[in-house]
Formats: sequence, structure tokens, C-alpha cells
Amino acid sequence: MSTNSYIQAIELLRKATSTEGFLASALDISNYKRVWARDGVICGLAALASGDEQLVHTFEKTIKTLATHQHEIGTIPSNVAFNGDDVEVSYGGLAGRVDAVTWFIIGVCQLAYYKQDHRIIERYRSSIEKCLFLLTAWEFNNKHLIYVPLSGNWADEYITDGYVLYDQLLRLWALKSYNHFKKSDEINQKINNIQEQITINYLPDSKVEKIHPRAYDAMPQRNYVPASFSPSGYKMQFDAFANSLFLILDFGSSKIQENIISFSQNVVNNNKLQVLPAFWPPVMEQDEEWSLLKDNCKYDFRNFPYEFHNGGSWPMVNGFYGIALSRKGYHNEAQKLLEQINYLNAQKEYSFYENFNTLTGEPNGVPKCAWSAAASVMLHQTLNTNYKFLID
Repeated sequence: MSTNSYIQAIELLRKATSTEGFLASALDISNYKRVWARDGVICGLAALASGDEQLVHTFEKTIKTLATHQHEIGTIPSNVAFNGDDVEVSYGGLAGRVDAVTWFIIGVCQLAYYKQDHRIIERYRSSIEKCLFLLTAWEFNNKHLIYVPLSGNWADEYITDGYVLYDQLLRLWALKSYNHFKKSDEINQKINNIQEQITINYLPDSKVEKIHPRAYDAMPQRNYVPASFSPSGYKMQFDAFANSLFLILDFGSSKIQENIISFSQNVVNNNKLQVLPAFWPPVMEQDEEWSLLKDNCKYDFRNFPYEFHNGGSWPMVNGFYGIALSRKGYHNEAQKLLEQINYLNAQKEYSFYENFNTLTGEPNGVPKCAWSAAASVMLHQTLNTNYKFLID
């Protein structure tokens, strides 16, 4: 099953290639027939893990497309669409996409690391430096944490905003990856400053002055790191992607990491699909945050409880959680998770759906979704070839 699922995933990634880079879906659906920053880089990470040179070449084209259409102030496109000679560049819908910038930096550095070619860093140095300057500007208060608008990242119809943990950790990964090549004291200091502010503002029992001390003191303690905080307080939903990155980056004490894994595995073992929902628990209609959720969509509402970002289960997110488990020595749990990812991807003759209703198991979103395939490839190679991404 695992070998066949891997072959099917590689084949879908090949079908999702274009002359300009990876497309979000192999089907011409909605706005998925575009080169997306985060989708493209995650598919690119799978390409590197696979060692498939055709896919690696597509990743190179993805990076080139994103850099070519970088805004003059440094913003990386959320996505780029090509229709003959016509090019349509989007930097976001209801809000700009902060994580397009960080994923781009990560992508360039992972490609250079894979190829052991420092010239790739030099080729895109100007683009990376613009990105880093822009990320600093997005701090607004110069306190080392970027401020993300509602709809400002992959969870673009969810309720997180302000100091979103996922985005802080992606920035940390981007800086560490870039500094692997540049070896700058200035960047190293910035990394230390960001790590310190994450520790102070997100982790328990910190005695140092917080950005929002009143909200921090009122924050209920959980066995995971909260999703975000803003002037209105902390949002305590469990963000599976962010907490997976927290583990992958080896952040926090061993006790905090063990608590995250224990909580995560408890959620996995107690739901129908035996995978980790993107955010948990779901926001329900009677909850205070429902009004914020229901209006945060440009067209059709998709965040019904247990679906999409609101408690839905994504193979892509679980790929990163599986990598986190493996890096922490939980190989059996990671292997079991890979089997479940492959099971979900295989639904309806390997339709590789975008996400699933965690309560019913029904597929949601777009079929032939490239980063659902990427999840299987990344985790398969992590477990079977001990492939490792550049982390620092």
C-alpha cells in the first residue's frame, strides 16, 4: 500500500507541473491552476525529498516564477496565473499573504542545500533581502514578532490574526535556513530575538514583560502552544501546523514538546480519521468567535464545524506532523500516520482531496490537490530514506 501510494503521489505531482512551476491542483478548478507560493514550495520540498529530477526542475521554475513577479516593495505573490501571454499576479485576496514571503525564502534555501550550490543563494539574494526587510517592517512595533492580518496566511478564512505562531515559526525557519549560507551575526541576533519573544509571549511561566501582559495572565494553560494573540487577547485553538513546526524546529523544553505530542496523539486516537485536524476544537455556532468566522470568506462559506480550517483534516498538515513525530523519535506513530494519509489520499480512486470532514470522514475541497500528494512523499522519504530538510 505504501509503495503504491508513493508512486501515485509522485505521478500526481508530475501531472501538477507546468512550464512555470507547480500548480495547486492537476485539474483546472477554480483558481487552483496557478503557481502558488506556499503550495509550490511545499510541493518543491516533496520534490527534493523524492530526488526526482523532473520534479526538482519544476521546483526551480516555481522559485523563478515567484521571484520574477516579486513586488518592488518585497512582497512575494500569493499566486501567479498564466494564460498565453497574459500574466495575472495576486498578492492576496481579502488580505495579503504573509507566509508567501517566508515560504519563498525557505524554498530558495532548501533548493540550494539540496543541490549544494551556493550560487542559487546568490542568484536570489536581492529577492531574499527584500523579503527580510519587509518582514521586519511587518513587526510594526519593532518587538521581533510579525503582525499578521486576518486572512493573512494559509488559513485564509479562519479566525487567527495578530501575532500568529505559525508565521513566527516560518520566519524563524527562513532566517535559520538563510543564515546557514550567509553566516551573519546580525541575522543570528535576530533569530535569538525572535526565539526569546516566542518564549516570553507564547510559553507558560515566563516572568519577563510580555507584549500583552493582561491577556497573557488571563490565558488558560494548555498542553500545546496557542495559535495566536492580538490586542483582543489570545486565541487558544490548537494549530496543528504551528505546533508541528514548533517540534520540527526543536523549540522549547523537552517537557513542552512531550506535552504537544501527547495532546496531538490523543486527538488523533479519538477521531474517526486517525489524523490531526488543522485547528481544534472547531468553532461552533454558539461560540463567541463564530461571528468572526462566518464573515471571513470572499465567496462561499466553507468553515462549517469539522470542515476546511474549522476542524477539518488536511493530509498536507499531517505530513508535517508526521515529520515532527519522526524527528522526535516517534517512528511507529509517524508510520501509522503515513498509512492514514495514504488512506485518505486513496479515497475515490486516488483523488487526493484537499481536506476531509473530521466527524464524518467525507472529502472536501479540491481533488487532485498537489500538496496532499506532497505530504505522502515528504513523510514516506523521511521514514524510508531518513531524508532531512535544512533546519538550521
